[in-house]
Amino acid sequence: MKILKSLFVTRLYHSSLGDEISASELEASCWSIAQDDEAGQAWCEENGYPGYTSYASLTDLGWRFPIFADVINALDNHVAAFAKDLELDLDGRELKLEDIWINILPEGGIHTGHIHPHSVISGTTYVAMPEGASAIKFEDPRLPMMMASPARRKDTREELRTFHYVAPAVGDVLLWESFIRHEVPMNMSEEDRISVSFNYSWS
Repeated sequence: MKILKSLFVTRLYHSSLGDEISASELEASCWSIAQDDEAGQAWCEENGYPGYTSYASLTDLGWRFPIFADVINALDNHVAAFAKDLELDLDGRELKLEDIWINILPEGGIHTGHIHPHSVISGTTYVAMPEGASAIKFEDPRLPMMMASPARRKDTREELRTFHYVAPAVGDVLLWESFIRHEVPMNMSEEDRISVSFNYSWS
């Protein structure tokens, strides 16, 4: 008898933020915040960050613009659904939003591979994805331990691939467990790629 099964499965949640949230209003809000956030602009310049991020400067987007409060309410529901799918035992506590920030990536901009080590669930919702804007790239978390393993075939089925690319549309929400290494390859569009990223912690 031969038995084959998958162990230690990595889950990816892909849904829509919701029709009640205006994509154009959200994009306008992102630009308004970016233009006024002098501390964020200075941090990006000092650290060689392409484009703009509010990660190091603003922690109160839900208070600044009502549409971000609506986004957070929608994300809370998505994260709760994902946590249920993951069968997490929260022991009477909750997954709560830890931080949320804006990313504006211009032509030629990249965001190199990283994880979010102090969170449980991380994710992104997409505000502007012009044609040619880069997908998000996920890495098999076992990769550093594969050592002498040969590469996968080019036609490897999805669940066995070492890297997985997702090309989201405006209004999409992606969620993953925070230990998953991910990156944004170079934006090949002449227009800016805009997203809102976030982390949820267990408290």
